[in-house]
Amino acid sequence: MVEGSMTQGAGQGPVVRTATLRDFRVPPYAQVPVQSQAPSYEHVLDHPGNAFPDDEPPEGYTPTERDLPVINRGDTVQVTVAPVETQAAVPDGLGPLYVVGDVHGYLDELLAALAEQDLIDSEGHWSAGNTRLWFLGDFTDRGPDGIGVIDLVMRLSAEAAAAGGYCKALMGNHELLLIGAKRFGDTPVNSGAGTATFQAAWLLNGGQKNDMDRLQDVHLQWMARLDAVVEEDGHLLMHSDTTAYLEYGTTIADVNDNVHEILNRNDADECWDLFRKFTKRFAFRDDDGPQAVRELLAAYGGRRIVHGHSPIPYLLGEVGTEDAADGAEGSRPVVEGPHVYADGLAIAMDGGVTMAGKLLVVQLPLHD
Repeated sequence: MVEGSMTQGAGQGPVVRTATLRDFRVPPYAQVPVQSQAPSYEHVLDHPGNAFPDDEPPEGYTPTERDLPVINRGDTVQVTVAPVETQAAVPDGLGPLYVVGDVHGYLDELLAALAEQDLIDSEGHWSAGNTRLWFLGDFTDRGPDGIGVIDLVMRLSAEAAAAGGYCKALMGNHELLLIGAKRFGDTPVNSGAGTATFQAAWLLNGGQKNDMDRLQDVHLQWMARLDAVVEEDGHLLMHSDTTAYLEYGTTIADVNDNVHEILNRNDADECWDLFRKFTKRFAFRDDDGPQAVRELLAAYGGRRIVHGHSPIPYLLGEVGTEDAADGAEGSRPVVEGPHVYADGLAIAMDGGVTMAGKLLVVQLPLHD
């Protein structure tokens, strides 16, 4: 074991974290029970991804809602929004563009956020006509109902298409992780620094038994077909704040085709390498960040990158401690909206719902 430390996921047995997992940058899980503050939407019964009846969590759910350290400060995280100089023309017949940050199984919070933007009605059905809605990935793990989130997005995709709009999704690193855990389980993979397994990585990163038990072929096929990168109205949408996408192609089409080919080949080592690279983060955060963004924009087009993956408090460097996990209410991060950074070229959309932050659903382009 290299740099080994015992990391225990909530409700799981101890997992040895070795150097093969060092790129995850997964902070210790904080053992705090889930207390959802979002509406329960118990009346949304017409899709198989409904939340739990009678507010009871499913068997096998391990509450990792507080899997990231709580920010040890009492004031609000200040999020700046830079104006967009020009807006690309909207394709004929299509409406406004919305994006959704990381969901991580928080179905109630997602329903509440979509309803707040009038994208769904009180019954949880699409009500936004020809609006365009993009999810930036990471639907499962850590939260209580990842499969329910996927079922909801699949249903809304059909309803939006019927209404003249669309609801689409990008592939996040947790989709790759769940696919790998289901396909390869405990099969050793060559990480470049020893061996690892998708199963161990999935558990370490908040994998939920309830999600694995309910995972069906239709979910696996849907996830495996998701694109990794798209461009909409001058916005380059991707899940991870990394330049690793450039290793898979010089055009958007090449990147998506190569990712799909890797998943179709079903090679454990190839899938692991893809997952590992898409788990990297913070490429746009520091002094070299603007240049990293420009490299991606030059290759794939667009004027701004919009991504999830890295929680906004982490991008702001407000990393808390485990001791803050049981601190006062005021120590929890307050994220009111997306974070614009890297000389205004990048927009972060992960509001940190897993750390008592906010599940962000916003319209693009951003305005003051």
